[in-house]
Amino acid sequence: MNEAAWVLVTAYLIDRVVGDPRSLPHPVVIIGWWISRLEWLIRTCVKQEKHLKAAGVLFPLLIVAGSYAVVWLIIWAGALVSPWLSFALSAWLISTTIATKGLADAGLEIMRHLQAGDIPAARRSLSMVVGRDTEHLDEAEICRGAVETVAENIVDAIVSPLIYAAIGGAPLAMAYRAANTLDSMLGYKNEKYRNLGWASARFDDVANYIPARLTALLLLAASWLLRLDVRQSWQIIRRDAHLHPSPNSGLPEAAVAGALGVQLGGLNTYQGVPSERARLGDARRPLRPEDIRMTVRLMYGASMLCLLVCLGIAAWLG
Repeated sequence: MNEAAWVLVTAYLIDRVVGDPRSLPHPVVIIGWWISRLEWLIRTCVKQEKHLKAAGVLFPLLIVAGSYAVVWLIIWAGALVSPWLSFALSAWLISTTIATKGLADAGLEIMRHLQAGDIPAARRSLSMVVGRDTEHLDEAEICRGAVETVAENIVDAIVSPLIYAAIGGAPLAMAYRAANTLDSMLGYKNEKYRNLGWASARFDDVANYIPARLTALLLLAASWLLRLDVRQSWQIIRRDAHLHPSPNSGLPEAAVAGALGVQLGGLNTYQGVPSERARLGDARRPLRPEDIRMTVRLMYGASMLCLLVCLGIAAWLG
């Protein structure tokens, strides 16, 4: 393997073993701070709502390009000191853009609370990773929220950053993470962000378009390895994925729903406002806590298969 491939393997292992220690500064926190500062500056300077749509283009231009440039300079400076320092910085920075361990830990924590019969604790844990209201959810709805969150985030927390890291190293992986952070902070279709956040939302959709479709294939392969229902998974992807409001999130959710033989989607509530989401899959049986564990296993399988794909990309490019 070449150096880029070793960097990818090291980054993946760092994330699997260490994750994101709270004692260390996380680049996403810094990116989020700059997004907030830029939003304040734009809203201070642009007073008319109709001009916010044009100003929204500044976010991907400045934040994404700036993240790429800063990480490139860090790696370049590290290489001036030592090739090993450059290697270590690249691996660590890429590891901060992926969240395999974080996704698994969050999902399994919810599952353990449910298995212990502690519904209030499960609701609290779920509220840390979803935007919907969780105060009155029953066990099946908590399971649905956890399964949907793990499935959806396989794209933007694992596959996309690994793919971009394989293509352009730590700088491109961090640029992708900046784009995804922009979408999570500004990409809402509400009155506040409909104009200001449109460019960030569209940029994230484009960035995830190919990785989302690769994720669906990886989940089919992981389903086969885990002896789940691959045929049903493929059928649900073809039948239901396009029903999701996101052009990308429906693919992994449909793949998981079909593989497990459950139905995802349904009625969610956001700050007291009900919202009907497309139903993906067939409700062959109720969702149960063990489905969270199986979704985590599918996520692990897809992530390892993705790493193999990325090693091939890195070898081909370099």
